[in-house]
Amino acid sequence: MQNDAPPSLDIASNPPFRVIARGHWLSHVLADTALFSALEKDFERCQALDQLEWDLSELAALDHIGAQLFWRAWGRQFPRSLKLTPSQQTLFDRICEVSQITRPGKPKTRTLLLGKIGGFSLHFLLHMSDMLALFGRLVLDLGRLIRHPLKAPWKEISANVYRTGFQALGITALVGLLIGIVLSYLTAENLRNYGGDLFIVNLLGVSIIRELGPMLAAILIAGRSGSAITAQLGVMRVTEEIDAMRVMGIPIGYRLILPKVLALAFTMPMIVIWTDVMALFGGMLSAHAILDMSPGFFLHKLPDAVSLANYWIGLGKGVVFGILISMVACHYGLRIKPNTESLGQGTTSSVVVSITAVIIADAFFAILFSDVGY
Repeated sequence: MQNDAPPSLDIASNPPFRVIARGHWLSHVLADTALFSALEKDFERCQALDQLEWDLSELAALDHIGAQLFWRAWGRQFPRSLKLTPSQQTLFDRICEVSQITRPGKPKTRTLLLGKIGGFSLHFLLHMSDMLALFGRLVLDLGRLIRHPLKAPWKEISANVYRTGFQALGITALVGLLIGIVLSYLTAENLRNYGGDLFIVNLLGVSIIRELGPMLAAILIAGRSGSAITAQLGVMRVTEEIDAMRVMGIPIGYRLILPKVLALAFTMPMIVIWTDVMALFGGMLSAHAILDMSPGFFLHKLPDAVSLANYWIGLGKGVVFGILISMVACHYGLRIKPNTESLGQGTTSSVVVSITAVIIADAFFAILFSDVGY
């Protein structure tokens, strides 16, 4: 490499402008960054001149990489005046032939509407099949826990109860309080116009205890705890911790899935009660400020306005919503592929599907118990 003369371009300063190339135009010589930058500047000077005469006959050596530099500087065509050796002429003829080959474009595929529907249906059935298998595994693990309660993963269950329950009290209390204030504020004026001030207790009690409390708690937990469960399992997939647990014979469902499902099934009714209390407290404050209704009267009227059946329906929704959120979160967490892009997409899909599943389940509750509690 030390015997290779560096490539150079001699450019005549007066017309007729003639460029004489010398040296070894080889790939390992052109790998020098400083030398390559200097040649780029020389080529830029050549492009600014008209009617150039190129002479490559004095080159000591020329390979395909060096020839590509000249071909690019010529605008991918032969210049009007060019002096080459026979071997160089053969090399440039080959480059010219290759550059004229057109790359085939990406074929346009037209997907029929029926095909899209079929693909979506198949994708949905695969998800449902995996969810059914996960639910079956959960039932078997639950039976194992009942048979051997002393060997149950109580530490994992306790940790998940703390993360999904206690740590979520702050955000659920804030949102519940604000929703109660807003709902009471929006309805108080209309009720006053029609002389129905007392019915604000009925409206707030039934709507919050039966519908808004469980729905608000479920949506908040789906966005907070559901996404955290999916991300945790996804990271374990990326770092291959789940594969390591399988190799060591540790049951994934019993140690990872069951504690999360049981924890959310237990904490969701508690969070629903907490959200109901804070929302009713906010509604009571707003009713006292707008309608001058005393808190004592509000609390005295509330048991008569809301039947016990509405309370139990709300708690039942909490249990079902908790199981749905944890199942969907675990399902998408176990489906994440070992890359960061799949982790983000899986977490987003988990939250969206969890909220959708909660809304669908709430609709079933509304139809199934339409004649109960009123």
